[in-house]
Amino acid sequence: MTASFEPATVDALIQAVLGGAFGADPAAVPVIGVFWVAQSTRFPGTSQTYRNYYLLLRAGAHFGACCVERNQFDASIADELAGSTIADLLHDARLPVRIAALDAYLAGQRPHDADGRAQRVMLPFGDPPTRAVARDEAIVQLLRIAPGTKVGLIGVVNPLVAAIKAQGGVCLPCDFNMERTQDGQPVVADMTGVLEEADMLLVTGMTLGNGSFDRIVDTARRRDVPLVAYAQTGSAILPQFLGHGLTALSSEPFPFSQFSGDPTPIYLYRHDHGG
Repeated sequence: MTASFEPATVDALIQAVLGGAFGADPAAVPVIGVFWVAQSTRFPGTSQTYRNYYLLLRAGAHFGACCVERNQFDASIADELAGSTIADLLHDARLPVRIAALDAYLAGQRPHDADGRAQRVMLPFGDPPTRAVARDEAIVQLLRIAPGTKVGLIGVVNPLVAAIKAQGGVCLPCDFNMERTQDGQPVVADMTGVLEEADMLLVTGMTLGNGSFDRIVDTARRRDVPLVAYAQTGSAILPQFLGHGLTALSSEPFPFSQFSGDPTPIYLYRHDHGG
C-alpha cells in the first residue's frame, strides 16, 4: 500500500486492490480451496452455545475468512467458488464473498509478520477453554478503560463483557443473535444508540461481513472515540484501517483458536489515540 492511501470504506479498499495498489494482480491470484464450516461451542459449566458459520478461501499459502449468518450459504458454495480468481470474487454481488476474498489477498500481500506495527502473541497448546481464555486476555490488553467509561460491545463475547466490567467500564452490548449476556444483561440488536452513547467501541470482525463496519468506523472518526476490533473475519483487512478510525486490533488468522489445539498466533496492533 502506498503511504498516502487512507481507506475511507471497505469498498474503497477493494477498489484499491483491483487497481493494483497492493502488488500482485488479483486477476492472477487463484482461489484453490473453498470451505464452508458450521461450528458450535459450549464450554463446560455454561449454558451458552455459540454457533458460528464460516466461509474460508485459500489463495496460495494464505486463508481468507468471513463469518456468515446461518442460512446465507450451504456447502455448495465451495463448488461454486473454487477455481475463481481473487478479482472474480471481489466483484461478487455477495458481501461475505468479497470480504473473504479481500482477506485472503491481503493476507498474502500484507502479512502480519512483515508489519512492524504487529505484536505476535502465541496462543498456548490446549483445549478450547484454555485457548479461548488466552485469546480473550490478549484482547483485554488492548483496552484502556477508565472507571465509568461506556464501552459499546458490538458482537458479544461473554468474557469480554466480564472484562469490561472488571475494569470499571459500563458495557453496552449489541448483537443480532443474542438476547442477554451470560450475566443477564439485555442485548440490543440495533447499534444506533450504542454508537452515539459509547465512549469507546469494541467490535468484532463480523461487522465487515454484515456491512456495518463502514458506519462504525465513520462514527468513530466523527465522534473521535477509540475503536478497538477483534477479528477472525477480515484479520488481514482491518490492519489497513489502523490510524484511520481504528485505534487497536487483535487479528487472528486461520486456523482459529477453536480449530486447533496447537500453538497458533494472534497479532496485536495499537495506534495512539492521543491519550
